Amino acid sequence: MNTPAPLPFRSVAILGAGLMGRLLAVTLARAGCQVALHEAGSAEAEGAAARVAAAMLAPLAESAVAPAPVVRMGHHALARWPELLAPLAAPVFFQREGTLVLWHRQDAAEAARLSRVLARTGEQVPELAPMQAIDAAGIAALEPSLERRFAQGLYLPGEGQLDNRGLLGALRATLEASPNVTLHWQSPRAPEDFSPGAPGQPEQLIDCRGLGARPQWRALRGVRGEVIRVHAPEVTLRRPTRLVHPRYPLYIAPKPGGVFVIGATEIESDDMSPASVRSTLELLSAAYAVHSGFAEARILEIATQCRPTLPDNLPAIRRPHPRLLQINGLYRHGFMIAPAVLDAAMELLAQGRSPLADRLGLEIRTE
Repeated sequence: MNTPAPLPFRSVAILGAGLMGRLLAVTLARAGCQVALHEAGSAEAEGAAARVAAAMLAPLAESAVAPAPVVRMGHHALARWPELLAPLAAPVFFQREGTLVLWHRQDAAEAARLSRVLARTGEQVPELAPMQAIDAAGIAALEPSLERRFAQGLYLPGEGQLDNRGLLGALRATLEASPNVTLHWQSPRAPEDFSPGAPGQPEQLIDCRGLGARPQWRALRGVRGEVIRVHAPEVTLRRPTRLVHPRYPLYIAPKPGGVFVIGATEIESDDMSPASVRSTLELLSAAYAVHSGFAEARILEIATQCRPTLPDNLPAIRRPHPRLLQINGLYRHGFMIAPAVLDAAMELLAQGRSPLADRLGLEIRTE
């Protein structure tokens, strides 16, 4: 990144301490701003969509369901995450060992369709590392524990992942250690509670509340996701693995300490009730079909969360007036696109425009 332009304000209030709120708070504090961060929940981020996530950084893999702007934002993030993680108060697990895509023989037609989609993405976004078709020997070389289980697959080099909860904790520790930051937990606030620029008020206000911002951004909707965390010390997958399936794209993301995040479901609903028996059985059965070692795994958590989503499933930044910035709609791609959204927001705050947003296709609205 180039040296950022100086900011035209010295104090800011941020609403929402999920992923974007914490990233912005750390970045603005390091730039010399006095930051007040308000969060309706606790410091543990239990209400944030970022807590219930696999945190995969897989722009080519996600292009199966994501348009080119999201893919470009994801490519931007692969290089940016190490820069964002380096100064944090605690280390965060991060890897770029690529993504492995597998399928059973009966799903070969669906795999062929996916291969065509990924090839088109490579043409649209040529800066991505090209996918590689691999056979059983290639699969065994990447993941020895899957030897003889699959005959064909795809390898997507350079893709990555990080530990979402480790990151949220490291961001919190960094904020707690900063003399420029005041943290307000259990402090539900709305933009109407502030008069930015008035005496005794912050000069700038940034709203990152996700679905909490629906009263001010009515186009937002919730898209439900369900993930299962298991402890499976007998499973030795080294990198995120995806299973092609005609109904849902299962993913298995290995985290430190023998923990795996298993997910797939995406439901057009803002229902926050516990996961259904059906989806739980499907997720666990599909994971077992990838690696039999999951039979002896211990279930740590079955979690649900609703991701804040705009009608076009793309993120957006709104600036209805110069002292208010609204960031929302990160949908299912939060960790993959957050660095691009962060960098574009910082450009906008400093310069009044964002060349990065223009290049990547990130929409900035002024209504």
